[in-house]
Amino acid sequence: MRSRSASAVAGIAAIALMATACNSDDSDGGDEGTAEGTLVIWSDPERADAIQGAAAEFAEANGIEVDVQGLAFDDIQGDLLNAHQAGNAPDIFIGAHDWTGNLVRNGAVTPVELTGDQAGGVDETAIEALSFDGQLFGVPYSQENIFLMRNTDLAPDAPETFEELVEVGTGLKDAGDTSEVLAMAVGQEGEPFRMNALFTSAGGYLFGQDDTGTWDPSDLGVGSDESIAAMEKIAEYGEDGEGVLRRSIDTENDANLFYEEEAPFFIAGPWNIGDANEAGIDFEISPIPGFEGENPASPYIGYQAFFVTEGSANSALAQEFVTNYVTSTDFILSLYEADPRTPVQTEALESVSADDPNIAAIAEAGAEGMPMPSIPEMGETWEPLGQAQAQAIAGNDVREAMEAAHNTIAEQIGE
Repeated sequence: MRSRSASAVAGIAAIALMATACNSDDSDGGDEGTAEGTLVIWSDPERADAIQGAAAEFAEANGIEVDVQGLAFDDIQGDLLNAHQAGNAPDIFIGAHDWTGNLVRNGAVTPVELTGDQAGGVDETAIEALSFDGQLFGVPYSQENIFLMRNTDLAPDAPETFEELVEVGTGLKDAGDTSEVLAMAVGQEGEPFRMNALFTSAGGYLFGQDDTGTWDPSDLGVGSDESIAAMEKIAEYGEDGEGVLRRSIDTENDANLFYEEEAPFFIAGPWNIGDANEAGIDFEISPIPGFEGENPASPYIGYQAFFVTEGSANSALAQEFVTNYVTSTDFILSLYEADPRTPVQTEALESVSADDPNIAAIAEAGAEGMPMPSIPEMGETWEPLGQAQAQAIAGNDVREAMEAAHNTIAEQIGE
């Protein structure tokens, strides 16, 4: 995704062979064959061991094996679609909620059903984010959103507006205490995932929503007057303006600028917490501040979920696992210990928040956030919008860049 890079894995052919071998004993389907087979789960390596351990009780109770295979997270969606087409996909896989529309469009996932109590124990927005056309297609277990991390030695108080952040940061830079006002990745190709917080604060929007809150791909807002005005405001802090936002700051160097105390503020994610602790920085987490007199900053929220593959040879047990185990507090806590992500299950969130105040702070920082649109058209937006935003930061004509991005996206989604 947009959080952190992952190492390469073996090619699709190798993955397909591995999945075929694991499912060979139960290819006939049915309850009897299922009990004698292997439930195959795809996960990223960080969570694979934790899932394997947590699934041991389930495996024993059902007289089966559970085989958790680790893949680079960014590769799972593409590999899953290819393996599904070849007829040898896993039974269950971990994925991001914004894959949902594309997975459904390709017939790769099957709906899941939670009881009222199970659904009631999970954040309502997370359930909505994993729903498509009125059906739930994945069981969410964690969320992640970006936030403002600040060096409390340099900036003791959380800024209430973006203008206040710039004022404090500029003072520190002018005094020679830091070399940057803000460590916010922009890069040469743009970072719409991070930019959305400021973009929405200034009134910009990507897709509109209908009366039910469903994303409407026919209402593409990239080239609208509101979105152009938003990027013009953001560009005031770009390379031809205040110099706060620059393409030379990207995901390769943004964190180190903060860890090395060259920037008092950092637009960070939960994947940065561990390294920040190791760096010995005294930091606090707070919401990304919006522009004065404008909307609150609205960072994207990403949800991680367990999906059941359409046509799984172990469909009944796969459904049992994701509905009864993935909603279990003990299961969620075991995953949290292996890979700390903010749980969306209420009891698990309360438990980890009591031990780690950063978790509660991250959740609070996402209170004004919006789930990334999960419609299939979302995948066509990242590159054109990112490039337009980078051009705006560089000082190019904002209207020209945004209208060109709008036209490219509209053509790709067939608007």
